[in-house]
Amino acid sequence: MSENVYIIGAGIHPFGRTDSRSGREQGVYAVREALKDAGLEWPDIECAYGGSAAAGNADIMVNELGLTSLPFTNVANGCATGGSALAASQQAIASGMYDLALAVGFDKHPRGAFNAKPSDYGLPEWYGQTGMMLTTQFFALKIQRYMQLHGISRTTLGRVAEKAFRNGTITPHAWRRSPVDLDTIMNAPMINDPLTKYMFCSPAEGAVALILASEKKMKELGADGVKIRAVSVKTRPPNSFEVFQAGISIAEGGKPTVLASQAAFEKAGVGPEDISVAQLQDTESGAEIMHMAENGFCKDGEQEEWLANGWTEIGGGKLPVNTDGGCLACGEPIGASGLRQVYENVTQLRGRAGERQVPGRPRFGYSHVYGAPGLSGVAILERER
Repeated sequence: MSENVYIIGAGIHPFGRTDSRSGREQGVYAVREALKDAGLEWPDIECAYGGSAAAGNADIMVNELGLTSLPFTNVANGCATGGSALAASQQAIASGMYDLALAVGFDKHPRGAFNAKPSDYGLPEWYGQTGMMLTTQFFALKIQRYMQLHGISRTTLGRVAEKAFRNGTITPHAWRRSPVDLDTIMNAPMINDPLTKYMFCSPAEGAVALILASEKKMKELGADGVKIRAVSVKTRPPNSFEVFQAGISIAEGGKPTVLASQAAFEKAGVGPEDISVAQLQDTESGAEIMHMAENGFCKDGEQEEWLANGWTEIGGGKLPVNTDGGCLACGEPIGASGLRQVYENVTQLRGRAGERQVPGRPRFGYSHVYGAPGLSGVAILERER
């Protein structure tokens, strides 16, 4: 067994809209960037895991990358597709079967809202006919409830979005590269109360590829590796309140994010206080707020103080959150979004983030993805001293 697994190559195709490239071609671009970063060639890769939600099977990329007969597994797990590809790649190397593995995710969604089908999630057609398959409604209802229970203001929702767009201006791979002030965010057209149009992310395009290596192979190559301390993916427990759920239980249930976070911290042997930089799922502003607490970085309701004091800003004094602008600034290509978070943490821990670099030589990076119908993935990375 090789317990220590490292990310030695990271590549990204800019997020947003790229009419000249298909989703798969964006994936190929990201893989080639990751290979270049690691100083490797495609035939060096021993196994691969990847997926997309709307741009075809990932294994078809071998047509462009090369027919080397490597085992290439397609991954489909909603918004956790990228996180699941990372987990599978990490496990493949930790098992001792391989020394070099690829995790890749890409997508190219059409313009407009995600168009999920009720039958894909075990729901009757009436659920879609009422409009509840539009996730904007679910997220609005969930954050409404959370705001009332824990005293979160609409201004705090706006501050999350304002931070995201500000970070996007200094992130080369971001889609939204212009700042949006708080007043504009708060007074923008309402999509689903209390969330205005600038408080939601948009379906998008993009791709990310990561190359993982055993400790032995990393040292042999002399590669610039970032250690994977833990990866955890969890599905929903009883009585949780999740996307595409027909009702809410009277009994207070658990949360998949809480379970994934706790498992990752336990595996890594660190706690929330040790994390230097975090990327949290921000499908909309309310998601980032709720996930700050669910991942253990603050208590419910404390987000009001955190955002008012700028404690989630780069250099803000506590914990920089979504340093590349998150989903709000980058958009959400489902297959790539979770790996984008890991890519950003690799970049931060290597000290290569440029204008958005977290100060003080960050040691631990934390990424969290959440998706339908209630699953969550967490990865904790370490820059060894």
